[in-house]
Order: sequence, then structure tokens, then C-alpha cells
Amino acid sequence: MSYQPMTMAGLAGHLSRETDEKVRWKYVWEFLEEYRWEPADRQPPLFAGEPALTGEPNWDVLLAAIAEQHDLAPPAWTQTRTLETPWFPSSLRSKRMEALVWAPAAFRKHGVYLSARDLEAA
Repeated sequence: MSYQPMTMAGLAGHLSRETDEKVRWKYVWEFLEEYRWEPADRQPPLFAGEPALTGEPNWDVLLAAIAEQHDLAPPAWTQTRTLETPWFPSSLRSKRMEALVWAPAAFRKHGVYLSARDLEAA
């Protein structure tokens, strides 16, 4: 069997089975890294199909923000996944301030405040 990059649906599955937040973030960073390394013509299929809900709204919305940020025509399922109360994944005041300034538009739209710098470092 040859290597297959993680899909958004696969990422949702990992997030739904994992309870350790640090491990969840490792899955997110791994997905983003695998996405970056795929040739441009193989990137869109990684977002094909609506991922199952993880059981935690913050993570479900994070998936929608990632999909919207990386797709020129965001999938319809991303439109319904938003938070009423903004989520700042970091508890550090300095990281929260950075996220207010540098969170990508797709993330702000969904209520997730995570710095673009944090996403690039993944």
C-alpha cells in the first residue's frame, strides 16, 4: 500500500477519538503539513466530503475554517459551522493578542482566533 495523505474526514476521525488536546493539535499540524507537501492538483481532494462532527464544536469549527482558508470555493458544509463565542486556543495573553491581529479571515469568520504565524509554523 502506498502513502496516502490525511484527509479532512480522516482528521475529524482522529480528533473525535482523541481526548488529549496536545495530541489533537499534532493531528491538525500533521494534516496541514501533509497538505502543503501534496502537489497542487492533489490538494483539493483532501477536503472532499463533509467531515463527521467531532463531538466538540470548537474543533468542528476549526475544521471548517481550515477548509475555507484552503479552498477557493469553500464547501457548503463550512457555512453552518460557526461559534457564537470566539475561541482562542491559546491561554497566553500575548498569543491571544497576536491572534486578534493575525488570525486569517476564514478563521475570524468562524470565530476561531489562531494566529496565521501559528498555522505557518505547523
